[in-house]
Amino acid sequence: MSDETDFQTVGPAHEIAEDRGRGYQVNGRRIAVIRHGGDLFALDEMCTHADASLAFGPVQEGRVMCPWHYAEFDLQTGEACTGPACEGVNTYPVRERDGNIEVAVPKQRSD
Repeated sequence: MSDETDFQTVGPAHEIAEDRGRGYQVNGRRIAVIRHGGDLFALDEMCTHADASLAFGPVQEGRVMCPWHYAEFDLQTGEACTGPACEGVNTYPVRERDGNIEVAVPKQRSD
């Protein structure tokens, strides 16, 4: 993996309970990390419909729901599954290592 997408530690794994999320800043991007079914998922934090934080949305059946207008996003693909959101969110590699959560997010270009 290149320097552009190296894994970065964002916090202790115990901070995220099952079916809960937490927001982090990684390489200039707001990322939501969510635990569901014992696995971690990382995706853009903000809903594409109204910029609400997905880190605080309810999680069930492999989806996170926007807490404002109830759009749902697939945790694995980032696909917008229900309206009012029409556009999905990006997903990122995430892992638990040595008791920490690590996320690989490409660096934003400054041009």
